Amino acid sequence: MTPAKPAQNAIPNLLEDFDARILSILPYYSSFHQETINLVKSLPSSPRIWLDTGCGTGSLVNKATEEFSTTKFLLLDPSEGMLDQAREKLSLCSADRLEFLKASPTQDFLQELEEQPDVVTAIQCHHYLSREDRAKAVGVCHRLLKDSGIYITFENIRPLTKEGIMIGKRYLHDFQLAHGRTEEEIKEYLERFDTEYFPITVEEHLKLLRDAGFKAVEIFWYSYMQAGFYCIK
Repeated sequence: MTPAKPAQNAIPNLLEDFDARILSILPYYSSFHQETINLVKSLPSSPRIWLDTGCGTGSLVNKATEEFSTTKFLLLDPSEGMLDQAREKLSLCSADRLEFLKASPTQDFLQELEEQPDVVTAIQCHHYLSREDRAKAVGVCHRLLKDSGIYITFENIRPLTKEGIMIGKRYLHDFQLAHGRTEEEIKEYLERFDTEYFPITVEEHLKLLRDAGFKAVEIFWYSYMQAGFYCIK
């Protein structure tokens, strides 16, 4: 049975202080952005156009503008509130280097872009989707990319065994407890596994990305219940 699709970026009540609270929820969250930037820096040339879908408050783009001085960034998110926060965070950045797209989930994005991006990133934004919508979202990212462009995504992942899921949840519990979250908050978060977000295994991610048509699919970061993948069109 395909699960109902909850709201994307659906961590409840986090809009006003998302940046501060996400660091107490996901281990290594700030590393997701830095590793993404490091990967893009390793490409043969700097991207001209970079689309960040599920951009949230613009934290990744805020860091990337400092590293890629000639790149134009397109920002997309299903939440207009998140896009407003991103506009505020990036208010000191030159306006000609930023384009805020109309709020939309990735899988429903229909806007025609003036130029195909060299890079598309999706950091922790598709694991709320059903399998069907996740495939649609990856398909949109593939379609938007120029040939030889790179797609980079970080996602929650499902451990391969019941024991792995149990240990992963204990690890998240201990991490969140050490970062100031209450037992009640942690319990509520862990109960969202397979009810509000729907992680798939690394093998399923790799198959999904290959089936989308990418000619090269790689995993480049992995820790407990999150993983980073990159793909070349």
